[in-house]
Amino acid sequence: MRNKTSAILPRRTVLATGLAGLSLAVLPRPAAAITAGEARSLVDAAVADVNRVIASGAGERAMLREFERIFRTYADVPIIARSVLGPPARSASAGQLSAFTDAFQDYFSAKYGRRFREFVGGTITVVDARPVRSFYEVISTVTLRGQSPFELRWLVSDGSGRPLFFNLIIEGVNLMISERTEIGAMLEARGGSIDALTQHLRSLS
Repeated sequence: MRNKTSAILPRRTVLATGLAGLSLAVLPRPAAAITAGEARSLVDAAVADVNRVIASGAGERAMLREFERIFRTYADVPIIARSVLGPPARSASAGQLSAFTDAFQDYFSAKYGRRFREFVGGTITVVDARPVRSFYEVISTVTLRGQSPFELRWLVSDGSGRPLFFNLIIEGVNLMISERTEIGAMLEARGGSIDALTQHLRSLS
């Protein structure tokens, strides 16, 4: 599959407008039980896994398998999937939503696995965690050889019952907003058919 990530995540582009409102809209319940330490511990573990993979020297296929495992372990994929699908998620059947979520997980893992693979030769360092209403924002710094460091922010909630990240802000680019725009365009191109969208996502992963 052709790597389209660079077109969707241009360097130094800021799409964070409306971040808090969008993030709060997709949380199933207030994440009051989570603490800054728990949010940071989740991201510390995710970052340790990512750093291990990007330092491994493995080939692309092996790395993408590892990134898929990382996303499956640390990301709240059902919340992300429902958010990027938007209002059509409310009218989808349970079967349609389940199939879409499975297809989106594969698509999401491959796409952002390739984005993380661009960090090979660098390191990610967690530097801070702060509350943002009902969730936590954990800030990390990506340092690549020959480039200026940039921020990678992880939005963490226990809205699904345990701490998981439900959004990433990569160099100011809001994953959830950009994916909602792209998934919406894919859905519109298929006449609003969630089943057709699901099949398309499967063809991309």
